[in-house]
Amino acid sequence: MESGPQELLNLLADTKKQLEHLRALGIEGIRRTATVAQTNTPGAGLTSLFGDLAPAAPRLGPSRETFEQIHCEIGDCTRCPLHMERTHVVHTEGNRKARLVFVGEAPGADEDAKARPFVGRAGQLLTKIIEAIGLKREEVLIGNVNRCRPPGNRAPTAEEASMCKPFLLREIAVVQPEVIVVLGNTAMKNLLDTREGITKLRGRFQEYKGIKVMPTFHPAYLLRDPSKKRETWEDLKKVRDYLDSHRSSSGALI
Repeated sequence: MESGPQELLNLLADTKKQLEHLRALGIEGIRRTATVAQTNTPGAGLTSLFGDLAPAAPRLGPSRETFEQIHCEIGDCTRCPLHMERTHVVHTEGNRKARLVFVGEAPGADEDAKARPFVGRAGQLLTKIIEAIGLKREEVLIGNVNRCRPPGNRAPTAEEASMCKPFLLREIAVVQPEVIVVLGNTAMKNLLDTREGITKLRGRFQEYKGIKVMPTFHPAYLLRDPSKKRETWEDLKKVRDYLDSHRSSSGALI
């Protein structure tokens, strides 16, 4: 009979082989961070027990909050300097059970005046994009990292975003969407906490706490450079195909 330590090492080796087989099949419950020590010396390598395994990235847990509670807490916000020149706080709007969420960086002049996200020229283009993938605007959720318009439509600073982003993340936790489309560099960097630029990550699914995230160009950028519309369309087709592939023939989610 094998000694206790050697038997345990053999068991670990068998477990490792099984995990590698599961990974080859695309089953990713855990990830590798190092290599398990392989040795025939009884007792050696026990300090690396499960040292090559790390827990999967945390998933977004369900929330019992309501949008009304979140918006009430935001109130007539004065948490950052943007409140001094805004007209309205512009809240996230749309289907609060949406499978798909669009996130931009901040309201523009039209949004600030009407207290609604994406209602100007860029918003009209976004509505056309949503319709092009077979959805209606009211079927998705639309919001911004920041809820107050920055002066001159500049990008929000890191400090300004840090004041506002937690409320967006709480809304996302309420909705539990399957896909988030981040529109432009600022929104992408804030949601994904990445230093990579939009041109490098766009078109490739990323992940936020178990939710698929598709970075693509902001509609305002497409108005300035229409040549990027084709790339954006390719990105949104991937989103459409992903959502379609997660429906059964009866239309129910799988």
